[in-house]
Amino acid sequence: MTDDATDPATGEVPDEIARSIHIAATAETVFGIIQEPGWFINDGEYREHEITRDGPVTRVVDEVHGSFQIAVEVHEAPNRVAFRWLAGGIGEIADAPNNTVEFIIDPAGPTKADGVQLTVRERGFARLSLDAEVRRRNYEENSKGWEEELEVARALAEKGR
Repeated sequence: MTDDATDPATGEVPDEIARSIHIAATAETVFGIIQEPGWFINDGEYREHEITRDGPVTRVVDEVHGSFQIAVEVHEAPNRVAFRWLAGGIGEIADAPNNTVEFIIDPAGPTKADGVQLTVRERGFARLSLDAEVRRRNYEENSKGWEEELEVARALAEKGR
């Protein structure tokens, strides 16, 4: 159900998006990319961000999309990282509904030469807005966006960034 725009049983937008991609690189190389808060804030092409940390919260400034607060929830090198973020929201992360974005790196086969499977799970759409159309738009935009961002991660990792 994570790939559908609505839940057929209720007509509601699902709470979670899940996407995966195969990457011909090591878990360490991929983790080096995905551990950066906000690496995924772009339009399908990686760009550097202004990053400042204040305890567990990182402020990421993207030249196109503006400022975001991102908190690192889990950091388990080289297999898993999770962030809590205000998806384009304004205000403090502690004061507003927010999504959790988790990246999981699994071996794609029995050897390092087989590469890895990178999976992203974004959760929290059900509580982002009282307006069903806003929730649907956020879900659909992010659903498409994760396909782009996973391609960015693959390109960076396979180039050995």
